[in-house]
Amino acid sequence: MSEWLLPVRASWIGLTRRCFAFQRLGSVRYAHTGSGSSVSSHSTAAAMPLPDPLQTSFQPTGLKRLVKQVFGENAAPLPPGYRVEPRLLTQTPTHVTTLTNGMRVATERLDTPTVTVGLWLDTGTRFEPAAVNGAAHFLEHIIFKGTQRRTQQQLEMEVEDMGAQLNAYTSREQTVYFARCLSDVLPQSVDLLADIIQNSRLDAAAVEREKDVILREMEDIESQPEEVVFDYLHGTAFQGTPLSRTILGPVENIQAMQREALLEYIRRHYRPHRMVLVAAGGCPEHERFVELAEKHFGSMPRAEDESVSSETLAAAEPAYFTGSDVRVRNDDMQLAHFALAFETCGWAHPDAPALMVMQALMGAYDRNAALSRFSSSRLCRGLHNVPNAVSAQAFNTSYVDTGLFGVYAIAHPPDLDDVVYEIQMQLTGMAYKLDESEVERAKRQLKTSLLLQLSDSNAVAEDIGRQLLTYNRRVPLAETFARIDAVTAESLIHIANKYLCDRELAVASLGPIASLPDLLWMRRRTYWLRY
Repeated sequence: MSEWLLPVRASWIGLTRRCFAFQRLGSVRYAHTGSGSSVSSHSTAAAMPLPDPLQTSFQPTGLKRLVKQVFGENAAPLPPGYRVEPRLLTQTPTHVTTLTNGMRVATERLDTPTVTVGLWLDTGTRFEPAAVNGAAHFLEHIIFKGTQRRTQQQLEMEVEDMGAQLNAYTSREQTVYFARCLSDVLPQSVDLLADIIQNSRLDAAAVEREKDVILREMEDIESQPEEVVFDYLHGTAFQGTPLSRTILGPVENIQAMQREALLEYIRRHYRPHRMVLVAAGGCPEHERFVELAEKHFGSMPRAEDESVSSETLAAAEPAYFTGSDVRVRNDDMQLAHFALAFETCGWAHPDAPALMVMQALMGAYDRNAALSRFSSSRLCRGLHNVPNAVSAQAFNTSYVDTGLFGVYAIAHPPDLDDVVYEIQMQLTGMAYKLDESEVERAKRQLKTSLLLQLSDSNAVAEDIGRQLLTYNRRVPLAETFARIDAVTAESLIHIANKYLCDRELAVASLGPIASLPDLLWMRRRTYWLRY
């Protein structure tokens, strides 16, 4: 990658679920909807410096001085002559306050009559013991079934009376509870979130009833080939490590789940220093929202050991990648579904921006799309002449310490080797030759996608919560675009050689896959022999 980018850590923007070209962040699962601390510090996220100093020699002038003010004195990641779109420098600031119990409170005001408020928790399926795998997702269901102050019926009626939407989701590394409502009922929504997080009854009878609900949800998930393939992919790629486990957990765990196990999970992971309370949209002044947070969450005791985080837990049980293959043949299915993936890096790694551009470069292909054959993406270029290829999408899944980059494809069963061959030709080809014009086109597409994602309060709140958990700050759009612009064809070739060329790969497949090539055939095509 470009020299100025290499020293940077914890720098790139977190993408929302299923964003550009099938971005998958921890295989998110949505649940069914449920119906005295003081301020110790305050900051504006857009003015926070980078975690690591960048080495540059030029002195900022004009627009560069403005950029330096946004990035901080230690951040000057701009090559000579680089220009930032001035409108990006007027991005609405994200204000962040840390309460004395360690909880962070963030707001970003937008010109909208609605607001999204939610709790982002630094915990997910990856941090469960194997014996209770599925507890995080189970808790996400049962937590809406009544509190010490409200019965389930009262809670659901109150949400309906406010005209609000209350929901939650679980991923492998994060859990989120959020509400979307009119601005004037924001205080009631914060009160509801605080109540379900701190005072949920977790009634034993409700736990037993919810088991059937989750088992039915599992049946629904198993009817979605895409979800099944990605669970298999994680299971084989990270076999023997916590990242191999599914979000819902095995059937036997769900059937054996007890109230005590859920309480222990809350006690261990629902700690203030691992939570971020976010409000985005038509929210009040930051100071007023901090007062709300202090009123409803200030009584949560500070954790005895604040060194516990997703980073330390992941380091204690690291994810090891295994080149491997899992196949579930079902000739009764009409289409074959498969995914192949390579191990990459985590959220905060310096190579992350290049992988984002690489994902945009690979793009997506859909035979039913009217203009698919004219698309500039590498997948369209490779697959539009393969008659049995139905669709294909690049994905880039990120975790704390590792990641997966690859392609998910759907095809008719005859001659699946033709489909795999073209996909691997496009993947491996990036390690040998790339045209600067196609890289620039991919960068523009990526920027457009990022801007479109931040068009409503839900997406903005998600962005803030994830970035504060992952990078401990909000990354300004100007900085994100600067990092994307630093990626060149030369740097992408370097990254492709590092992660894709002659590297082990993991494969998961489902359906009529008799003609799918074996793992050794695919492994051989991760490099080219050139004479």
